[in-house]
Amino acid sequence: MDESVSQPVERTAVVRHGAAYLFGRPLGEILIESFGLPREKLEEGLAAQTEKGGRLGEVLIGLKAVTEEQVTRALAAQLDLEYLDGIAIDDVDPELVKIVPINFAKTSKFIPLKREVDGISVAVADPLDTAVLDHARMLLKTEVLTRVARASTIIDAINSIYDRSVNEAEQVVGEMEAQDLDVAEQVLEEQQDLLDTGDEAPIIRLVNSLLFRAAKERASDIHIEPMDRELVVRFRIDGVLHNIIKPPKRSQNSILSRVKIMAQLNIAEKRLPQDGRIRIKLAGRDIDIRVSTIPTVHGESIVMRLLDKSATLLDLAEIGMNQAILKDIDELIRRSHGIVLVTGPTGSGKTTTLYGALTRINTPEVKILTVEDPVEYQLKGINQMPINPKIGLSFASGLRSFLRQDPDIIMVGEIRDKDTAQIAIEASLTGHLVFSTLHTNDSASAVTRLVEMGVEPFLVASSLMAVMAQRLVRRVCQECREKYEPSTEEIAKLGMSRDRYVALGGNQAYRASAKGCSACGKAGYRGRTGIYELLVLDDDIRQLVLKNVDSGTIKKKALEKGMLALLDDGALKVATGQTTIAEVLSVTQEDL
Repeated sequence: MDESVSQPVERTAVVRHGAAYLFGRPLGEILIESFGLPREKLEEGLAAQTEKGGRLGEVLIGLKAVTEEQVTRALAAQLDLEYLDGIAIDDVDPELVKIVPINFAKTSKFIPLKREVDGISVAVADPLDTAVLDHARMLLKTEVLTRVARASTIIDAINSIYDRSVNEAEQVVGEMEAQDLDVAEQVLEEQQDLLDTGDEAPIIRLVNSLLFRAAKERASDIHIEPMDRELVVRFRIDGVLHNIIKPPKRSQNSILSRVKIMAQLNIAEKRLPQDGRIRIKLAGRDIDIRVSTIPTVHGESIVMRLLDKSATLLDLAEIGMNQAILKDIDELIRRSHGIVLVTGPTGSGKTTTLYGALTRINTPEVKILTVEDPVEYQLKGINQMPINPKIGLSFASGLRSFLRQDPDIIMVGEIRDKDTAQIAIEASLTGHLVFSTLHTNDSASAVTRLVEMGVEPFLVASSLMAVMAQRLVRRVCQECREKYEPSTEEIAKLGMSRDRYVALGGNQAYRASAKGCSACGKAGYRGRTGIYELLVLDDDIRQLVLKNVDSGTIKKKALEKGMLALLDDGALKVATGQTTIAEVLSVTQEDL
């Protein structure tokens, strides 16, 4: 982003690809005079630049001696270019934006602004990156007039401008009301970015805009549901369904056919359920979409689950685990053998927790194998196998084959039957660390569930190291949340006294704003976090397992020994302002 501080003091005109830059004072001197950079910090930055290379501005930012904005302003001053504090969206020519692919714009931190007499003005974060300016000239087919802005300012402007596509679904629906429709049976190429397509057919534009909007609003699922007299499109966001649009009923077959074509399903088959997959690029991100169709009395219902393959998997410390649980889990997942189970209902984040654990212990020294249904995220350095019931590849058969692959660590997507449970236990007893999931309400119930499956209690007691139960709760929006003092009745619903609640985090709670704000899309909540309950099997609890006692007795003993129950962890997150009492109660009612 800058020139070395060793630039000559006299102003020198340098012509680069038709644009004349005037280098004035050295960048370091500008930072000292204009932004108060201590000279000793400049010397430290120069020494680091000499040793490690790189640009001086980036080195100084890394040393926290200056900010990105200060370096960008200094660079603009050095090159005698206009610096933009912000980019007004209304001043950007939308026709120019259409010419530039969003992936290129974001990667290059470049955005066209407007047409001027001598060419087209553009904002860039790095005016010395001549490759970006060359590409800009090729795309815009004219000379570019360089302006300088912070990278974050440009990215925010790109997001806001391209997000105009979010509202295109409503526009297309309006067009549909006034015309007859034909489905355009064109298959979207896998490597083409959805935002770069130029399809004008209303059906294609509608489906594309719905996919873009779902990704933008962090939706996990898109539901297209035919009713008696209408067609409803809903998004599941943070676990809750929201109505989005209602396209004309007469467009139903065309929309459903378009989705089925993209998923390579049989559009003529409307009587049987079908499963397919769509792979697309969306704003430069690889999105894997699992498509499921079922016949209903009013037509086919379609659900599309969006999996962002480019998303960064969260570490265990980022998904809501408190420090005590995190410490125990970190010790458990580094043992040489045994079983660790994660339990909870569908959609409670069990797979994310297991992925987080595998990521922590994934090193070249260990071989990790997973068998999943399906493989949701691809983990580098880990061998992952999807099950395929059609050819007899089940969790049990896959796990049995794994034992001949010399693994150190095995992850089984789910223990569904006695065979899978038996093989998993045998694997743990023969020196393998095994992770898996189970559908039970709490941690103690997982122990008795294994016994109910037909596994001998002594095998469960000797192989099972720990069980974690978890739920996902919505995070209350940090921008518009409302602080209040909860009543004794509300605290009692969490199963505790006011004194205990105060000890957790103070005599306050937060609730979602009824109006919401722009940050949370008026929902009052944004994102989700987990609440956890970790049952570690010690000698006392193993003795109870051997006696084949009920889950209530096991849980009571664990609580006596200091286990934090789901409700307790939920109350802690309420007291610290992460979620609300209503959210915690909505996922833990069975524990009351």
